[in-house]
Amino acid sequence: MRVRPRRRARFELVGSGVSHTYTSPDTLGPDPLSIFEAWFAEARALDPRFADAMTLATATLDGRPSARTVLYKGLHEGAVCFVSNYESRKGQELSQNPHAALVFFWAGLNRQVRFEGRAVPASSAWSDRYFAARARSSQIGAWASAQSQVIASRDVLEARIAEVEARFDGQPVARPPFWGGFRLVPERVEFWLGQDARLHDRHLYTRGDGDWAQSRLSP
Repeated sequence: MRVRPRRRARFELVGSGVSHTYTSPDTLGPDPLSIFEAWFAEARALDPRFADAMTLATATLDGRPSARTVLYKGLHEGAVCFVSNYESRKGQELSQNPHAALVFFWAGLNRQVRFEGRAVPASSAWSDRYFAARARSSQIGAWASAQSQVIASRDVLEARIAEVEARFDGQPVARPPFWGGFRLVPERVEFWLGQDARLHDRHLYTRGDGDWAQSRLSP
C-alpha cells in the first residue's frame, strides 16, 4: 500500500492587523509599548474573554521559578500593571527578587508578546483607585482570602467572607494594606508572530539610554 506523505500544517493569521505575511522593524515601528497596545486592541476585539490573560513568571533568590496566569490591568507611566495580594507566593517572591517576566499569547492571532523587567509595587494612589473601581464582592474577597496560604476547607473561606461582609456592612470597603498593584517596567520586549514551518518572526526591543534598540531574532 502506498503511503501518502503528510502535508505540513499552515498557520492562518486570523484577524491579524498585519497586511502582509512577514513583519519587519519598519512595519512594527520604533516604540514597543505602542505596538503592544495595538496588538492588545486587536486581541481584545477578536476575543475579549482572554485577551488580558498573561503568564507571570517569578523566581526565588536561589533561582527557583514559578509561573501563574494573572490579568493585565493596563499600562501606567510606561509600566505593565497587574494586582495581587502582596503576601501571596508571587508577592513574596517579587519582594525578594523583583526580576520577572510576562507572556501574552493570543492563539487567534498567532501572536505572543514577552516582557522582561523589574516588578515593583504600584503607588498607594494607583492601588486605591483600582481597588475602589472593583466589584464589592471582589473587594470583600481580597480581605477574606489569605492568598497562597493553606486553608482547611471551603467552609472556612465562606466564614471569612461573612466576617468581612459584616465588618464593612453599610460602608465602603477599604483597600487591604496587604493588597495592591505591581508595575513591571520593561527592559526587554519581544514580539512573536507565527509563520509556516515554525520559521516565526521574532522582534526584540531592548531598552537603552532613554531609547529602544531593535533587533531580529532567529526563530
